[in-house]
Amino acid sequence: MRAEDPEAIVIRGAREHNLKGVDVTIPKRQLVVVTGVSGSGKSSLAFDTLFAEGQRRYVESLSAYARQFLGQMEKPKFDSIRGLSPTIAIEQKTASSNPRSTVGTVTEIHDHLRVLFARVGVQHCHRCGRAVGRQSAQQIVRAIRALPEGTRLTLLAPVVRQRKGEHRDVMESLVSQGFVRARVDGKMLDLSEAIPALEKKTKHDIAAVIDRLALKGDVSERLTDSVEGALKLGGGALIAQHGEHEEMYSEQSACTRCNLSFDELSPQHFSFNSPLGFCPTCNGLGSRPEMDPALIVPRGDLSIHQGAVLPWASAMQRSEGWTADQAEGVLRAFRIDGDTPWDKLPKAQREAVLWGAKPSRGREWEGVANQLMRRFQATTSEGMRQYYLRFLSDKPCRDCKGTRLRPERRAVKVHGVSLDALAAMPLSGAHAWLAGLALEGAEAEIAAELRKEILARMGFLLDVGLGYLTLDRAAATLSGGEGQRIRLASQIGSELTGVVYILDEPSIGLHARDNGRLLGTLERLRDLGNTVVVVEHDEETLRRADWLLDIGPGAGELGGRVVAAGTPAEVCAAPESVTGAFLSGRRRIATPTTRRPGDGRFIEVLGARAHNLRDVDVRIPLGAFVAVTGVSGAGKSTLVNRILLPALGRALHDAREPVGPHRALRGLEHLDKVIAIDQRPIGRTPRSNPATYTKLFDPIREVFASTPEARAWGYDRGRFSFNVKGGRCEACGGDGLRTVEMHFLPDVYVTCEECDGRRFNDATLRVKFKGLSIADVLDLRISEAVEVFAVHREVRRALDTLMDVGVGYLQLGQPSPTLSGGEAQRIKLSRELAKVATGRTLYVLDEPTTGLHFADVERLLAVLQRLVDAGNTVLVIEHDLDVIRCADYVIDLGPEAAPRGRGARHGHARGGGRAPWELHGARAARGARAGVAARRGRHPPPRGGGEVTPTRGPRAPRRRSS
Repeated sequence: MRAEDPEAIVIRGAREHNLKGVDVTIPKRQLVVVTGVSGSGKSSLAFDTLFAEGQRRYVESLSAYARQFLGQMEKPKFDSIRGLSPTIAIEQKTASSNPRSTVGTVTEIHDHLRVLFARVGVQHCHRCGRAVGRQSAQQIVRAIRALPEGTRLTLLAPVVRQRKGEHRDVMESLVSQGFVRARVDGKMLDLSEAIPALEKKTKHDIAAVIDRLALKGDVSERLTDSVEGALKLGGGALIAQHGEHEEMYSEQSACTRCNLSFDELSPQHFSFNSPLGFCPTCNGLGSRPEMDPALIVPRGDLSIHQGAVLPWASAMQRSEGWTADQAEGVLRAFRIDGDTPWDKLPKAQREAVLWGAKPSRGREWEGVANQLMRRFQATTSEGMRQYYLRFLSDKPCRDCKGTRLRPERRAVKVHGVSLDALAAMPLSGAHAWLAGLALEGAEAEIAAELRKEILARMGFLLDVGLGYLTLDRAAATLSGGEGQRIRLASQIGSELTGVVYILDEPSIGLHARDNGRLLGTLERLRDLGNTVVVVEHDEETLRRADWLLDIGPGAGELGGRVVAAGTPAEVCAAPESVTGAFLSGRRRIATPTTRRPGDGRFIEVLGARAHNLRDVDVRIPLGAFVAVTGVSGAGKSTLVNRILLPALGRALHDAREPVGPHRALRGLEHLDKVIAIDQRPIGRTPRSNPATYTKLFDPIREVFASTPEARAWGYDRGRFSFNVKGGRCEACGGDGLRTVEMHFLPDVYVTCEECDGRRFNDATLRVKFKGLSIADVLDLRISEAVEVFAVHREVRRALDTLMDVGVGYLQLGQPSPTLSGGEAQRIKLSRELAKVATGRTLYVLDEPTTGLHFADVERLLAVLQRLVDAGNTVLVIEHDLDVIRCADYVIDLGPEAAPRGRGARHGHARGGGRAPWELHGARAARGARAGVAARRGRHPPPRGGGEVTPTRGPRAPRRRSS
């Protein structure tokens, strides 16, 4: 390809971050994958150079007035970029943190459904369930004429409906108007003879008889006159009685049985962001903070006297005071044994303590939960408010059951299905229902374009493997990979051409089974005439790329170069490419030669049934490396993050996080602590960095405080902190930068002129250790700091763990907002590695291979295996086949996302995401190896449909055909 090919994007001299004057040519209208070890400069090239320059050029084309609202991006460091098209980045980030945002609103499917239900939906009464519709007099006449020929009909005008009173004036008025017959409380009466005396305090129904006729011959004119008269007298409603049957007709959207009127439907009526549509109890949030019994009584194995009821605990220990007297009074009133464990008390007694009741003698007791809520609402003390918040958790709204909509809106149905019911279906089920919807006549014409648009948007989401999501799923609960794929689906729907799409690891959170569907979506985006640039490590994605760019060869200062560029086959042949070595098979992650059977002890989760888990029992062997796998939506995160972790946190660390429903958790006595290592940032400000998070900065400051210069000037270790006054530069507050707002131009970050960006004042910087000031040490790469502090055991231990997890290329003082999720997770892991292990710890990691190259996964596995060798247990939620292959024990949920799935043979499963299939030891390794080998094209995968039965310990499982 020629350097200045107009069919390519040509970048010259890219120097952003650690890029070393990179020259690269990216072919247009191709699927281009940028790969390389972590920290090599992939994101610097794809996002910080290519995307940033594309956005900057677009914003610069706008007027100065528009730029003051949009802002501008700082120009990246490069010599030239030619052939650049408009750029769109689809990054890993939560779709929205707004609690009102759902999958339906983010994808705009909900907006289209609101129009559909407003125009085609049939209003039903939310009390009695009867259909409610607006009809004209002529429509009512046609409906009555449709009755069989000869039908004897009585037309009545309802004048009193379920109202108390004698209503003598109403009946006298009817007589004066010439009506002589009326139906009063179901009985036909002759008003000309006598007006009945009605009970004043009883509700009554009165309907005047307008006409009695038989549907014979041409009675249309008479029927029309009678119908119009009945509607006028009945306030827009009439009753047509024939035999024992009667029908209610109305000119208004009203339920005459329940005496309720309904507004004319509009799309706003189905929005939970509008007062017209949202539930008035929760204001459309779907949940309300309520006192949580599980937080009030965190330990059911304790008795009330031992402190089971947490608000009473301290008083019960002292056995004195007003609270203790109140508690003892409650126990006496309800005859509760205060020495019996809470879980063994009768349910009625537990309910009485928490929610109150009326004892056989004495005053009514309001209950601990109600008492706490009352005090929380009344208090003006911030301290007490924080105390009461300990016992609150968000619960589904009791009125709308979490659907967010008013009852009147939930009663509107399209062919028997309400909007909230449709939103609760998995996307695959909602798509199938809408596709099979049989609309006729005017309905079909009205809904034609709407249905086409909704089906298209749903189809795009199904294509990227998100068919298990529901439209009412809160956007804040989506993973970064799910959010990225939702945005990808919306871009496919826009069908733009000539755009450069840049994606950041779209395969994150995606099972290997579903990779093909995602890649097909990316290729479809390419085939529309776009350039698709993907930063990715997934092997299948690398092999299906049209063009590969391998950045490296190392991380940080050791990277920043293009070591190979070309087709996957050409990169495989490149001698310097680490990626090529793994793709070609010259290098591979070694399979363990032995498998740990565990130490014979287990943690057991019984009856897990949160979200899509259906009464699942799971045994997790301790002293082993355990992987939890399964397709997206199978229930992995629910099992581990919503049930296991919170339950262990409560039992071992007195945590307050709500626990998903399950029957029991066994084996707690085998653990001392549980450590969850996720990918949330280690800090949100530039003051946080690897040195401060790992507590490495504390012993480093001790080293500087012990130098002769520091002792001579009386400096303690606080002098060397940039977070407190004394040693830091006060001009920038220890940040090293000053922010200057530039109105319609981008904010400018100016290096502090006082300290030249070094954060400390001159007096502090004159203290040196091995010729380096404290600012010089923060600028060191972790790999360089290892040599500087080689003889300081405490510092060296922390540095060694950072090296072990593969982040040696980072600077000690690198601001945490610049770290990726994978880097943050590995820094957290290093902090735990630096601690003295008890051998009775459970480490839980959620997809630790996110953002990791093959070489980085190899290093991470060595660290995790080291933890297990020390007697600990490591539990990972993972899709990476190399990690699964190296595990001692595999728990596979599925086989499909809910609700589609089959159970194993133990009888607890009833569908997708329901029962674990456990593969142990070498059998697990063979299964994983077969999957990897199949993807590499060496031999076909095992035949589909097989299920693996659960095992009871280290015995290998048997397979059975589907």
